[in-house]
Amino acid sequence: MANLNLQSLHILVIKITLSILLVVQTFLGLTLDSTLSWKTPIDQPSSKLNTKCYAIRSLKSVISTKKLRIINFSYVHSIMPYGIIFWGNSPHSSNIFKLQKRALRLIMNVDNRVACCELFKKLNILPQHSQYILSLLLFVVNNMEEFISNTKFSLYQHST
Repeated sequence: MANLNLQSLHILVIKITLSILLVVQTFLGLTLDSTLSWKTPIDQPSSKLNTKCYAIRSLKSVISTKKLRIINFSYVHSIMPYGIIFWGNSPHSSNIFKLQKRALRLIMNVDNRVACCELFKKLNILPQHSQYILSLLLFVVNNMEEFISNTKFSLYQHST
């Protein structure tokens, strides 16, 4: 075996940096980028929801839980569904869900560690994931003529 002389080895390191051109477009209030990561359309309502949570926190000592629930629907729930069909399944949508849970805990005046499942049921509020599913179902029902049903096609071609 030949001895390997590390000093005689010349290692050529080539750095290739790819600069990806990020194209950003706004369509009907949704900001779309070329990667379709949905981070930007989620960051926009996230900042709005943060301010709405602050408003709920400020009002919770003055207003009843029933009225805070109404404020939640007008503040938080009015922002969340916009474009949810597009970004509802993205990994970044968990940020919106966390803010929704924060608002719910503020309304019910419970600790941050309390599970929200029962709170959602008690206040009759749909969680973000359920709103996403409901929005998809409503879209399909309202646009049924755009979809091809399985009954129009037959896997087996036989003469009758």
